[in-house]
Amino acid sequence: MSDAQPPIRVLVCDDQELVRTGYVTIFSSQPDMEVVGEAENGHEAVEAARRLRPDVVVMDVRMPLLDGIRATWELAGPDAEDAPKVLVVTTFNVDSYVYDALRAGASGFLLKDSPPAELVNGIRTVARGEALLAPAVTRRLIGHFAQHVRPADTASAARRNVVDTLTPRELEVFRLIAEGLSNAEIATALTITPETVKTYVSRILAKLHLRDRVQAVVLAHKLGLAPAP
Repeated sequence: MSDAQPPIRVLVCDDQELVRTGYVTIFSSQPDMEVVGEAENGHEAVEAARRLRPDVVVMDVRMPLLDGIRATWELAGPDAEDAPKVLVVTTFNVDSYVYDALRAGASGFLLKDSPPAELVNGIRTVARGEALLAPAVTRRLIGHFAQHVRPADTASAARRNVVDTLTPRELEVFRLIAEGLSNAEIATALTITPETVKTYVSRILAKLHLRDRVQAVVLAHKLGLAPAP
């Protein structure tokens, strides 16, 4: 239909052919998704993403030649331009993988044993620019990640700058984002519409020069603007 949104372009990266085939089958069956390519190692993932320009890259962690964390850094790290959203999917629920994936620029993290519906919704979530963490990856883990990278000598000044940059309402929304609330949950908490929340989120990300909600969550924890985990 002429008013339909373009499908989410997905690149599947995993060194196991059976896993890739399963992902392709699941994602291709969705009316709002298009699998534009596959990669079996990190080098292929980077090359394919730059050539095919997907909206979302589904990235395994353990791959030959170049691992998924390094490939994510090259595609979505601080120096990356026109970065795709990267959804890291791994067998291993290991803290260091989550730390490294988020630091590398990943927009989400799921486990491979997640139900197919959760994987599909994960792609839609990160494509919208929202943070996504597997249920097993708790806010406590995000808090520990933030503590791990906190620059203590500049945290206070950075906190004051954030508070000064945002309006009181934006700061309120920012704190709720840091708690892991969705737009709908924030709307309920503040008695406003989800569309209004979406506008606030966009303004917050723009003002703070953040790519997505994952970065907002991490920044809020780093600056002590979120509840203690």
